[in-house]
Amino acid sequence: MSGSTFGTIFKITTWGESHGAAIGVVVDGCPAGLALCEADIQKFLDRRKPGSSQFATQRKEADSVELLSGIFEGTTTGTPISMLIRNTSQRSADYSEIASYYRPGHADYTFDQKYGFRDYRGGGRSSGRETIGRVAAGAIAAKLLSELGITVTAYTESIGDIQISMEHFDLEEARRNQTGMPDHAASERAEVYLKECMQKLDSAGGVVVCRVQNLPAGIGEPVFDKLDANLAKAIMSIGAVKAFAVGDGTNVSTANGSTNNDCFRINEGKIIKETNHAGGILGGISDGSEVILRAYFKPTPSIFQKQETVNRSGENISIQIKGRHDPIIVPRAVVVVEAMTALTVLDLLLQNMTSQVEKIKQFYTL
Repeated sequence: MSGSTFGTIFKITTWGESHGAAIGVVVDGCPAGLALCEADIQKFLDRRKPGSSQFATQRKEADSVELLSGIFEGTTTGTPISMLIRNTSQRSADYSEIASYYRPGHADYTFDQKYGFRDYRGGGRSSGRETIGRVAAGAIAAKLLSELGITVTAYTESIGDIQISMEHFDLEEARRNQTGMPDHAASERAEVYLKECMQKLDSAGGVVVCRVQNLPAGIGEPVFDKLDANLAKAIMSIGAVKAFAVGDGTNVSTANGSTNNDCFRINEGKIIKETNHAGGILGGISDGSEVILRAYFKPTPSIFQKQETVNRSGENISIQIKGRHDPIIVPRAVVVVEAMTALTVLDLLLQNMTSQVEKIKQFYTL
């Protein structure tokens, strides 16, 4: 299987399966001299681990990270950083019967068509558990970005048709509640809605917003490696994301140039924009304003209602799946969106260091 590596300079490779012995990631290209310990990684992993609320799968995993290489006396050495998170709560028997059929909304059928074989225990590599490696690597990227004063912050914007109000925005609230919504009233409504979905043996989808602050202008390559193009690939690589948008997103299709353009102004000697319809990216390059993106998640495909499907023998059958599944993916996916955004931004920042001869001269001039 190819396609498990992401990045150009700051490069990650995730490995492992949902019901294997462990999940992990190797990070290559992290500069030496960054103070780093397991606690820096663990605080990110704790935000996505299962069993953390009534709306998350009740699979009980500590998701404790083990740093295996690339760190000496609490500092990165510049060599590959290998991290391992052991699986300790597998119940593969819950999945034994699905070996013979294809679950609606899952990758069962497509894996079979591609490889002629699939790991049916929880989805294998297509499981949401694969994102553990991304989050562990993203924690390192986020810490390195913080050294540059750049922050990456994500939260739940909507669940079903329940939307937050920016008038009530409170990021600390998003970190406290079970929905990841930075609006207490909206979160309470969403919890009622999710309980109704669970009673109906159903699931729900939603939207995650991610914001990058203090990213300097000039980041991103203008053709195939545009900042927004690379962000799109990063976010769309997260399982269950079905759409991606930057700034005003699809609303630009009904706007006019006079309303969609962000006018420039000089403020205290700096160039700024009066508005940010572009979401901080022009021509695939950051413009110095806040980068704003959205990830649209489908409802969890694992629902407990009876569904129609086919088996590997080509027969039409009815099924009712078992196991431990999230009634909604969104709250636990918030930190995954954060991680993939941080990885993308950092990689392009490192690439940008060679964009001008003067920058290279400045670096190597004694």
